[in-house]
Amino acid sequence: MNAPEPLRPAVPGGRIMLVGLGPGAHEHLTARARAAIAEADTVIGYVTYIRLVAELLEGKEVIKKSMTEELDRAIEALERARQGRKVALISSGDAGVYGMAGPTFEVLFQAGWTPGSGIEVEIVPGASALNTCAALVGAPLTHDFCAISLSDLLTPWPTIARRLDAVAYADFVVALYNPKSGRRTGQIREAQRIFLRHRAPETPVAIVKSAYRPKQRIELSTLARMAEADIGMLTTVLIGNASTFVREGLMVTPRGYANKYAVDAGARATRDGEHSGHSLSTGLDGWLEAIRASGRSAAELAAEYHLPEYYVCSALVNDATGG
Repeated sequence: MNAPEPLRPAVPGGRIMLVGLGPGAHEHLTARARAAIAEADTVIGYVTYIRLVAELLEGKEVIKKSMTEELDRAIEALERARQGRKVALISSGDAGVYGMAGPTFEVLFQAGWTPGSGIEVEIVPGASALNTCAALVGAPLTHDFCAISLSDLLTPWPTIARRLDAVAYADFVVALYNPKSGRRTGQIREAQRIFLRHRAPETPVAIVKSAYRPKQRIELSTLARMAEADIGMLTTVLIGNASTFVREGLMVTPRGYANKYAVDAGARATRDGEHSGHSLSTGLDGWLEAIRASGRSAAELAAEYHLPEYYVCSALVNDATGG
């Protein structure tokens, strides 16, 4: 890979469109993504992604790159845009979620690019794997969630492990990207081991491979058994939180309405002590009032609520505005 040359005056009209293809099926390609590909003189992408939109590429210059050549793709896009060409640099999912947007801006800034330097850059969003995989298995992301890539090609494993431990402890629903490859087989088991320190073995897990593509495969499993599943680079693993359940083949994470409303009664009646349109009685103000009236030490409260003791100490002495 050659470093990008310092930015020289660009031929007018040069443009880079960072296009998210979504899961890959044409019916899930946004209208803007389809239009961007149609406008492009040159289309650049990983060979598998090029194959997903092959029917849309007639008459265009097509540059195929391998999986590990992200910076080369970005440099090629910059070179073509300098020549006044319109370039569609494609990613599966969303270009800004583990996609080509980040590497492209790194290359552009290294070359001295600015938004006013004559090359226009547009990011065309698409549905990321966590969205598409969630849609196939139910509603697992309807409460707080995050995404973590298990690829250690660019990120040190201790950094990944620290993040896994933090989100497992904090009870996020988690989407694991890049969970396994031919060379990287141990990372998914390490992630499982970390999560089992904080979560029950029966925690629901969804394993979705090649979502909305011809070889799509969906498996509902548990945290204890997830590493036994068929997992590869085209797989996304969704790990539920303490409230996630599976019913009728669907994985669902409750939003929390049952904390406020008696939903099981068939009517939207608020529970005792709760008020529609207001924070829960255990929200910030109610919680602060309760702990300050408890007479208990910060250490005891920290243990009960699984919070850092320094935070409980500050909550006991400061008001909600930080005063």
